[in-house]
Amino acid sequence: MNSFFEFIRAALPWIVMGVVLAVFFVREAMRKKGKKDHREKKDDYGAEGMALGMCIGAAISTALHRDIGLGLSLGMLLGLVVGSSMQKEDDDDEGRTE
Repeated sequence: MNSFFEFIRAALPWIVMGVVLAVFFVREAMRKKGKKDHREKKDDYGAEGMALGMCIGAAISTALHRDIGLGLSLGMLLGLVVGSSMQKEDDDDEGRTE
């Protein structure tokens, strides 16, 4: 059973990098496919999700006494997935009193 955990610890960074690259490539392909007008760009919360995911991943990995590098990378990946799924609202300058 120990050899199984050693294998997982050795392979997990490569698996995480593969998933991260797949997410980035799929996002870019979907952006290019659905791109009608470059002025109608809708943003998402990908960067914010990655930042929060890194913080939460570091906290959880420290609390569970695990490798902090794995916690950071997994937290960043999960934060990117969650942040990319939420679109930012378009304000159109409504409610401004200037």
